[in-house]
Amino acid sequence: MPHPLGLITLLTDFGDRDAFVASMKGVILTINPQATLVDLSHHVQPYSVEDAAYLLKSCYRNFPKSTVHVAVVDPGVGSARRPLIAKSEHYYFLAPDNGLLTPILADDSEMEVREIENEDYRLTSPGRTFDGRDLFAPAAAWLTRQQPFASFGRLIDDWKTFTISKPKWESMALVGEIVHVDRFGNLISNLTSHHVIEIRAVTKRPNPLIRIAGHTIDGLVGSYQEGDAQVPRALINSNGQLEIFLKEANAASVLQLGKKEAVRLT
Repeated sequence: MPHPLGLITLLTDFGDRDAFVASMKGVILTINPQATLVDLSHHVQPYSVEDAAYLLKSCYRNFPKSTVHVAVVDPGVGSARRPLIAKSEHYYFLAPDNGLLTPILADDSEMEVREIENEDYRLTSPGRTFDGRDLFAPAAAWLTRQQPFASFGRLIDDWKTFTISKPKWESMALVGEIVHVDRFGNLISNLTSHHVIEIRAVTKRPNPLIRIAGHTIDGLVGSYQEGDAQVPRALINSNGQLEIFLKEANAASVLQLGKKEAVRLT
């Protein structure tokens, strides 16, 4: 069952200028005044389902078991796209059926996924532009009020997904790509500490070479403090991913690099 404190997280691209997030919180607290609300982020790049998926995957496990995670980045709001509610062994997720839950569902093949169909769990509205407030917020709140999971709607198994990019071997190199740029301009790749171990085993070289857009980085450092403001360095971050950075500078801006840029580990 959901967390006894009604712990609900919110992840959106709504920003904090308008009343969107406040409206969602108001709806949740009206239904469950005891709910505890945590903002994951409201500054996802507008309409970027993949960015939202990355951020949710990065932090959902840091929360207590039975937390309800609500993620609304929804370019198709008001269309025929389905609203989803999903349950894993330890967590609940509510999101539009646009691929946002792709990494979560890939991690757990036993998840129970339903379409939110029960009209009792949504607000009536004159328009169809704000399912974050009118559908996902009330559904999450009612879930924390111990409503039966099966009562939300029918089971489905044909949810939408996007392709998760994975590093590939090319000769003696593992080729990955930048999958996220954080607010500091650090370039986070889909290469991991496990890939570094693999490349060391194949090349017999203790310090791997990292190549990106004409830059060659010889080996890894342990912290940002060991970096350089002009020359890119690489490290394994606390999520286990290979990250390219400039010390106290914005690597994405200075190097003019971003998501999808190839990273070669050799």
